[in-house]
Amino acid sequence: MQAPDRPFLQRLMSWPRWRTTLGAASVPFVLFSFTWQAGHQVLAYRIYLTAIACLLLFTLLEQWPRRLPRRVARWVLQALLVTAIVPPLMAFWYWFGTEPGAPPFYKVPQRMEGFFALSFLGVIVTHWTALAALFRERDARIVQAERARGELEREAVSARLRQLQAQVEPHFLFNTLANVQALVDAGSPQASPVLASLVAYLRAAVPRLNQSSHLLGQELEMTQAYLHLMQLRMPDRLQYRVYADPAAAQLACPPMTLLTLVENAVRHGIDPSLAGGRIEVAVRLEGGRCRMSVRDTGVGLQPGSKGLGTGLATLRERLRLMFGDAASVRLSEVQPHGVLAEVELPA
Repeated sequence: MQAPDRPFLQRLMSWPRWRTTLGAASVPFVLFSFTWQAGHQVLAYRIYLTAIACLLLFTLLEQWPRRLPRRVARWVLQALLVTAIVPPLMAFWYWFGTEPGAPPFYKVPQRMEGFFALSFLGVIVTHWTALAALFRERDARIVQAERARGELEREAVSARLRQLQAQVEPHFLFNTLANVQALVDAGSPQASPVLASLVAYLRAAVPRLNQSSHLLGQELEMTQAYLHLMQLRMPDRLQYRVYADPAAAQLACPPMTLLTLVENAVRHGIDPSLAGGRIEVAVRLEGGRCRMSVRDTGVGLQPGSKGLGTGLATLRERLRLMFGDAASVRLSEVQPHGVLAEVELPA
């Protein structure tokens, strides 16, 4: 058991330690006060000064000696020495309280009985109090260490999420800007309204992209804005529908969870199809789980395709970091053509 880092005086003057020490010392004081004949003030200083001396030794041994042999545990040394000091201290108080010319206390049977009784009960109370304090401090250190480890783990996950988010942002933005450029190059009259919609969308979306998580309601707003953009770009080739349970709006999710699925549906499903297609977005709560689905009627999974791009792989990693094994991403083909992408996570 390692010694705490707090200064000696700060540990010694800790109120919980004094409260425990004085409370433990009150046990023998109350028990002996009914039969004590030498005055309660004598009993009080013998018991309470012994308890304070034990507290001082207990605190001192937390950092001194600085180094101990490997086979000697500091907590064992504390428990043994704090307990062993009680009989010598009690003998000192009896010797100090002997009047001049009177026989030593060990020659007076009645005083010896009191000495043995006080020493025996003092050893028991001190020993169990010291052990209780040691175990309590050990538990406090364990809790503190768990909190520190949890904080480090959260920081590591947050850093990883930010890194993955940095990969997603240019992936999404470059794809969208490429669509606008294609309209401008073609001289399409849709270029101006699409660009205006893109600017309005980015003003709302970009500040949220740097967050490690946000609400699903915000994700749905971004998704609808993106689909509106894409419909302006290809009004004759894209239709869409978005449905969501109202209660799902307050759930937390990584930014661009739903948007990544929709973007993949547009880029890999609708864009390559000469006839275009339809995208249906649904968010439902079922059995304590949130299920998001994006179904498109595009070209579907092509033979030899290795997947739907880096966005989906990054999304899987972000969900794993945030939810562990409680989240999943699935892809399946839709007949006669198309793809169904599903994300499931705890509600």
